[in-house]
Formats: sequence, structure tokens, C-alpha cells
Amino acid sequence: MFGFRLSVKCATAMLLAGFMASGVSAIEAQSTHRQRRESNANRKARIARTIEDTYTHRWEVGGGGGYLRFRSGENLQRNNQVSFWSTGSYFLNPKLGITGDVRGSYGNAKVGNTIFNIENPQISQYTFMGGPNYRLWAKEKTAISIFAVGGAALGKFDSGAKGLSSADIHVWQSGFRPVMSVGANFDYNLYPNLALRVTPTYLGTFFRLDPNDTSTGSRGSIQNNLGVNVGVIYRFGRIK
Repeated sequence: MFGFRLSVKCATAMLLAGFMASGVSAIEAQSTHRQRRESNANRKARIARTIEDTYTHRWEVGGGGGYLRFRSGENLQRNNQVSFWSTGSYFLNPKLGITGDVRGSYGNAKVGNTIFNIENPQISQYTFMGGPNYRLWAKEKTAISIFAVGGAALGKFDSGAKGLSSADIHVWQSGFRPVMSVGANFDYNLYPNLALRVTPTYLGTFFRLDPNDTSTGSRGSIQNNLGVNVGVIYRFGRIK
């Protein structure tokens, strides 16, 4: 009889221990789940704060280098050019901004064989443009924006021609002409106020041939040029 009572007590104790262990496990599981849920909420809140901090800057300035494929004359082969660029943007709100853009490109015109026996002369052009800039995508680490700008381009096409004129070597006439550009900015944010930028771009120039150039009946048309720019963007100020 004594042994039976002892067995019952042992069984009861084991059942109570099992229930207590189950209860503790359930409490621990609920606590872990609550902590995980709170951790996810904190992470999302942190990301939201970072996004707001990044894209509520009033100003963006930046610059860097790039590459442009340019047509330097009506019947001339395209040439490669190295470029510099600088830009400044004033944002009216986190998405829409107004951009000012300055670029310069340098290369050698492929004039081919001429009676003047001159090798490919150095040429350059500089653009001064402005227009709207709009953010399509704005995340914690990445952003995509598009722009459309226009203005004036200064071409220097005969300065490296050893005294020859643009008509002699059949390049565009030097001087100011209209220009336009469209493209997309791909930003990778290192910090809320600092980003790396890659910009594939189209540049449309309207240089014309020298009136004294009789090599072709056309006086010039739009030059469709493609390139890419790479650089750094710095943000400052706040949109109130």
C-alpha cells in the first residue's frame, strides 16, 4: 500500500514538472516571438527614419568624370572623349528638383587623310544646361532619378588644328549652339548625405558646319551622342 501511494506521488510530481516545463517553454516561445516582432518593428522604423533623413535634403551637389561618344563632323567617324561633369540640384519636395548641369568633353576628331597632312586634332566642347529632376525610386541604400535639361554648348573644334579652320578639316564650326540632354541617375547611398552616382546619358548637340566648308551639301543637323558619367553626390540643407 505504501509503495502504491509512493508511486502515485511520484507520478503526480512528474506530471506537475512536465506541466511546469511546458508552461515555461510556452512563455519563453511567446517572449522570443514578441522580441522578434519588436526587433522587426524597430528595424522598419530605423529604415524609415534613414529614408526620410536621406531624401529630405534641400540641396545636392556633385561631380566626377565620364565618357562620351561624339560625332565631330557631318561625314566624320565618331570619336571617344573623356569628360568631367558637375551638377547642383534644389529640391522643391523629396521627389522634384531643379538641376543645373555643367560638362566638358575632350577628344581627337577623326579627320582622316587630308591635303593638309594633319593628324587627328584635339577638340572640346562644354555644355551649360538646366531643367527638372524627378526621383522615381527612393530606398535606404539606392535611388533612381531621371532628368531632362537643356541650354547652350560651346564647341572648340579648330583650336588644335595648327592654324587651319574648321572648314579645312571638315569639323563643326566653333562657337555656341543649343544642346539638350536626358538621362537617369543611379545612386548608392554610403551615408544619408553622401552617395556614389552612375549616370547613363544622351546628349543632343546642334553644331553646324562652317559656311565655307564645301565638302557636303548639308550644313549640319542634330548630333546624337551617348555617354556615361560616374561620380559622388553630397546632400545638405533641409526641406522645411
